[in-house]
Amino acid sequence: MKRLAIIALIQLCCVSIKAQTLQKEICVRFRVASSVIELGYGGNEESLAEIVNLLKEVESNPDMELTEVQFCGSASPEGGFQLNRRLANNRRTNVERYIRQRVNLPDSLITRCESSEMWNKLSFYVEQSDMPRKNEVLHQIRETPEFTYNKRGALVDSRKKRLMDMNYGRTWNYMLREFFPAVRNATVMTVYFKQKEKPQPEPAVETKEPTPTVEPTDTVQQQVDVSPVPEKRNAYFAVKTNLLYDALAVPNIGVEFSLGKRWSVAADWMYAWWSKNSKHRYWRIYGGGLSARKWFGKASEVKPLQGHHIGLNAQMFTYDFEFGGKGYMAGEPGSNMWDRMNYSIAAEYGYSMPIARRLNLDFSIAAGYMGGRYYKYIPLDNHYVWQTTKDRNWWGPTKLEISLVWLLGHGNYNVMQKGGEK
Repeated sequence: MKRLAIIALIQLCCVSIKAQTLQKEICVRFRVASSVIELGYGGNEESLAEIVNLLKEVESNPDMELTEVQFCGSASPEGGFQLNRRLANNRRTNVERYIRQRVNLPDSLITRCESSEMWNKLSFYVEQSDMPRKNEVLHQIRETPEFTYNKRGALVDSRKKRLMDMNYGRTWNYMLREFFPAVRNATVMTVYFKQKEKPQPEPAVETKEPTPTVEPTDTVQQQVDVSPVPEKRNAYFAVKTNLLYDALAVPNIGVEFSLGKRWSVAADWMYAWWSKNSKHRYWRIYGGGLSARKWFGKASEVKPLQGHHIGLNAQMFTYDFEFGGKGYMAGEPGSNMWDRMNYSIAAEYGYSMPIARRLNLDFSIAAGYMGGRYYKYIPLDNHYVWQTTKDRNWWGPTKLEISLVWLLGHGNYNVMQKGGEK
């Protein structure tokens, strides 16, 4: 019996189906950090329809027998190990559910890859390319252990770290740009089938070869839930300080958390309470704000909390400034900002750029409405003589920020380039 195979040669994202000289490659593509099948993305609808039709043809062909269907998953290497493993398995599970809702596949024919084979896929693309340091990259991928631990069980080295350090990060950035989008896919399946052996007539007796029975093609399909598998994401976050406020002797601190899907929320607080009472010099301000941000651009596709962002900013604060023989106080005299705070609501735009492995600079400006009550006074004989009370109704810039951002969280670091691409 001659075995015929249609092999979906999956270089982790694709299916290659071979039968003699016939070869087809079918891919299911996913967005960054997502395992949801989007039919309108990357030609997925046509690809999935093609593999479903192929399986139905094999099922209805009386001369062929399906022997195995294998499902695998993949994720690109820029994410953390645990995230990539969950992502690859979720993608594999969702593709299997999609296929099995449309084709009746017994459990006995199903095999699964339990982990991502992203390094094999990356090696394939590197080998087919003419990238700089190609042989060195292939050596690291194929020969360096994925993780190296010391005698105490602590992680001391990894394949990913060596690739990221190669050529001052330029090699990693090249692969990030050229190869990772293709690796960021799911392997659909490998399909094996063989030709059924036909009964041979006995030599001494003339017999009529029985007509093979063809199974109906409209068999009841197995109903499988195709709802996407919930996936956990890394908690990217950062601590920051506005350098402009620091330069004005106003200590401040802020935190920002990624919410996923390119959204983040940020909070900040400032507090300065300096005075020289003998010379009537006051420099007092405290308050804080909240921001909700939407990130966009190519940089934000690679990692949260970097690239362009737009959002809404709200602040509340009080102050007491005195210089040139005049004083200006926001809020209720003798009380605190909760009694009659000043406030602002504004739209903001900014850009966060890397300057070190764990540091970014975030440039932001907010413009909108600022309101509240403030007082003018004159310091006189150790007293502060009230002059006027005014209500502020200001439209314009409300905040300017050049923040030093410290990136925290697993996998939340920059791949730096030194110099230009050679």
